[in-house]
Amino acid sequence: SKMAGMQTSAESWGTGRAVSRIPRVPGGGTHRSGQGAFGNMCRGGHMFSPNKIWRKWHVKVGLKQRRHALASALAASAVQPLVESRGHEISEVPEVPLVISNDVQELQKTSKAAEVLKTLGALPDVEKAKNSKKIRAGKGKMRNRRYVQKRGPLIVYGEDKGIVKAFRNLPGVELCCVDRLNLLQVAPGGHVGRFIVWTEDAFTKLNSLYGSLEEASSKKGFVLPRPTMAISDLTRLINSDEIQSAVNPKKRQEIRLAPRKKNPLRNKALMMKLNPSIAK
Repeated sequence: SKMAGMQTSAESWGTGRAVSRIPRVPGGGTHRSGQGAFGNMCRGGHMFSPNKIWRKWHVKVGLKQRRHALASALAASAVQPLVESRGHEISEVPEVPLVISNDVQELQKTSKAAEVLKTLGALPDVEKAKNSKKIRAGKGKMRNRRYVQKRGPLIVYGEDKGIVKAFRNLPGVELCCVDRLNLLQVAPGGHVGRFIVWTEDAFTKLNSLYGSLEEASSKKGFVLPRPTMAISDLTRLINSDEIQSAVNPKKRQEIRLAPRKKNPLRNKALMMKLNPSIAK
């Protein structure tokens, strides 16, 4: 708050009273009266050099760049080592990416949702998120964000027929419609490899939303990022026989020393060389 530490009508007592000139709380009959106020060294005063409320907290990112980032994060969620390195418990999951039937979208009860995750082998990831809940370090615990918890699986659905109410109370589980995919959910903290459970409708809709190498995207002006190089192993490419046979041999560099500048005032031979009478 802009008024933090300044919400009192304190004034300095001035000089001549053998106390510091810090502003002091007026009044009497209470411990607070006469106490120093406002200063960063005072109890209840403002902090030194507080962050300004007009600070630019958010940075706008281009739409195409955000779409590229989301497409890359979705691609990374299909790579098992990246998902495991993010900390997800997927050792019992049959495949990654995990695609399930559309019948899940009609679930209404959380107990049924937990049974589905247990059948898929995704319940250990939910248990991991549940056991990770702890009190936040720092002052955030006093600012309405007392607890922190790890992320569990992300459920991406095509149509909400009760699936949100069924899954939303499971710890660590987040839900998102495929039409409104959020980069903060697909790659929390900027770390790709979120464990995503797709419904069949949502998974088949990805091609129409983001396009593929054959069909165009429904997003205007968006083309999937494509690799510039077919072979990413640049060292192997350069050292191949086809490249080495076409390039010129390595040139031998000759070491050329810079000419040494001599001082004619100290070098007699150079002075005689510069003397026009001797040169004749």
